Amino acid sequence: MNVSSKILLFLALATACGSVGRSQPPQPAPAKPAAPRSVFAMPTNPREGRDPFFPESTRPYEEAAPQHPETAMKALAVKGISWEHGRAMVIINNHTFAIGDEGEVLTPGGRVHLRLADIRRDAVVVEVNGSRRELTITK
Repeated sequence: MNVSSKILLFLALATACGSVGRSQPPQPAPAKPAAPRSVFAMPTNPREGRDPFFPESTRPYEEAAPQHPETAMKALAVKGISWEHGRAMVIINNHTFAIGDEGEVLTPGGRVHLRLADIRRDAVVVEVNGSRRELTITK
């Protein structure tokens, strides 16, 4: 290697080392925009939409029909109450709840969303559509 090659190599290394010490901190990557979420609304009548696979079906409109709270309450049945380690659990229409739990249970009239407010030794208190009712164990 001749002298000029050594000088060029030295300058290249000095420049590379000098730029490493003075480099800027890496900039964070710009935030990616959130992907749009799909929203599917069940139609309440044939004018709002239909099932593309079964166009003559009335099933979407039946499920969208609101159920009267009293009818829903009559269809709820307490199958059992369990007390274990000081914690109470109850089975309503084959769905297990603890105090404060919310969920949907199946009834002959369709799904009913309820919230379990309280559990007593012989009954439970549930809320359906804002109305409270005490249910006793069915035998």
